[in-house]
Amino acid sequence: MAAVTSIAHRISGVLLFLFFPLLVWLLDLSLQGPEGYTQALTLLQPLWVRLGLALIAWSLLHHLLSGIRFLLIDIDVGVSLRTARRSAWVVNIVGVLLGLACLGWLL
Repeated sequence: MAAVTSIAHRISGVLLFLFFPLLVWLLDLSLQGPEGYTQALTLLQPLWVRLGLALIAWSLLHHLLSGIRFLLIDIDVGVSLRTARRSAWVVNIVGVLLGLACLGWLL
């Protein structure tokens, strides 16, 4: 499970890196005034875009949780095999649950 967490951490980091320019552009568009805000909302309405936003939300949440896990391991907290396995399970389960919560909120 630790390997799955590590690979998912890398994948989520790549997704965040790739989608960051788009998210910044949408933020800039929405802050340009009422017309820009309406245009940004219109762009976010299709179902496939909302599913993509849920994927980005999962990426952010998983990357945050697993990053905290790895930082704790770096300072020798949770290094034992049993604790490391448990924390990997927790990160993956909580990340998926939070991602599903974001998906439910976006739909």
